[in-house]
Amino acid sequence: MKYIYIKTWGCQMNEYDSSMITRYLEKTGEYLITQNPEKAAILVLNTCSIREKAQEKVFHQLGRWKKLKNQNPDVIIAVGGCVATQEGKEIFKRANYVNIIFGTQSLHKLPQMIKESEQNKKLIIDISFPQLDKFNHALPAKNNGYTASISIMEGCNKYCSFCVVPYTRGKEISRPSDDVLFEISHLADNGVKEINLLGQNVNAYQGPTFNGKICFFSELLRLISEIDGIQRIRFTTSNPLEFSDDIIEVYKDTPKLVSFLHLPVQSGSNKILKLMKRSYTIEEYEKIIEKLILARPNIQISSDFIVGFPGESKEDFKQTIDFIKKINFDMSYSFIYSNRPGTPASEMKDDIDLQEKKERLYILQNCINQQTMSWSRRMLGSIQSVLVEGASEQNCMKLYGKTENNRIVNFYGSSKIIGQCIPVKINKVHTHVLHGKLL
Repeated sequence: MKYIYIKTWGCQMNEYDSSMITRYLEKTGEYLITQNPEKAAILVLNTCSIREKAQEKVFHQLGRWKKLKNQNPDVIIAVGGCVATQEGKEIFKRANYVNIIFGTQSLHKLPQMIKESEQNKKLIIDISFPQLDKFNHALPAKNNGYTASISIMEGCNKYCSFCVVPYTRGKEISRPSDDVLFEISHLADNGVKEINLLGQNVNAYQGPTFNGKICFFSELLRLISEIDGIQRIRFTTSNPLEFSDDIIEVYKDTPKLVSFLHLPVQSGSNKILKLMKRSYTIEEYEKIIEKLILARPNIQISSDFIVGFPGESKEDFKQTIDFIKKINFDMSYSFIYSNRPGTPASEMKDDIDLQEKKERLYILQNCINQQTMSWSRRMLGSIQSVLVEGASEQNCMKLYGKTENNRIVNFYGSSKIIGQCIPVKINKVHTHVLHGKLL
């Protein structure tokens, strides 16, 4: 038995891929996962290339692992994920002690790659795009609690001007609906109450069915809601371009679908959206939100924003802030624009001073934080459905759980209710953490 250490950077999809890598390796019966890199015979780095800093972090980490390699030349270092797919052999040119480079769609080949590396001591690269092969070779997902994520589709066809995902994950391809439902049923049988559906454009899901038809995303949501044991359904990340009326209708008749949606908009300026090649307008995004509120009046929305995109004027940024206030977003992921090689935006003139970008990011995040706190204050005195996950880190005498809108709630209660969705009255609020009383 050999020890393997896996380090993951990036989105929930990367986390899910790392869980798949763990299953592939454990399936062989030859490897054990360790949390101590110094103990490991194989070091695996699962990477993200969405932003420049994340990519540079890869090489900083490899530099730290080089010391372990110097101490033990037999240690195998494998680099996978989006940076591996994008950079390929260039990784070896910067870090010639790397043994294996594998892509986002070749995870299932890693056990064999490790064996080949041990035998011939040569660099092994596989960044090919075999469609859905990694899912066909995987064991059912394991859960470490009462929530679990499952990938239902991969890739993206949108080709936004700033994004590398279509180049690192490939074109959109959906898993068969029966495979998705089987995996979620397995998780439910093992105690999972909340499921989070993952995909680069998850609402574009069009999975083949057993009888040769197509299962669209709205239908999949309803089928999942019928699985015994599943009490909450989430999904991320959606594209406004394909947030169709049939999906909005699900919010009317499917209470298991949470009243919280992450719907990235990226900018509040139509000029910038056009430069980003987002293919929708602010007015069209607003219309989606209006329909969602009609279908689910208590729904809360979070979003993504890119600050300092090439060509973003002060007026464009002001339009973004005004739009944030108008929609009243609950939360957001916001970043300074990062030039990614090979994307159309990398050819645009980036003439905004870095300090100006930082100031805009500060203003935007401060605006969102105020709105987040405002939403939390609205919850004071309300009764919230809380999925109880375990003992609170703040106070071991208390339990903690999460609301539908991702707030952590601490409260006193019996350990017998862990794993259940129970009503809690909120009596104290902070921005992201609440305190309550069990009813």
